[in-house]
Amino acid sequence: MPRFMMVYKGDATDPAAMTEEEGQAVMAAWGTWIENVGPALVDVGTPLGPGASVVDDGTTGTPTPLSGYSIVEAEDIDAARRFADGHPFLSEGMGDYAIDLYEMLPVPM
Repeated sequence: MPRFMMVYKGDATDPAAMTEEEGQAVMAAWGTWIENVGPALVDVGTPLGPGASVVDDGTTGTPTPLSGYSIVEAEDIDAARRFADGHPFLSEGMGDYAIDLYEMLPVPM
């Protein structure tokens, strides 16, 4: 079954800036999403910290603000895209956050 990486774009709220109740609500929303995706979620992923960008001409670039990733299995990219429905990362609804999906292809030998 094909695997797809869900890349979370946007600066996530620092957990240290949340109240305990806000943090619990966020974790509960993630738990609900994880439960809904079920066994198709092969890697819940991890949050990402500050990044750096190295350009092929030796200069330093500006990294894209990414917050984390998850990996899911699905028949095709349209099926993988449906896992974004109800995703807690997209709950703000203001256009500040996005999930990009990429099929993970085998390494050519």
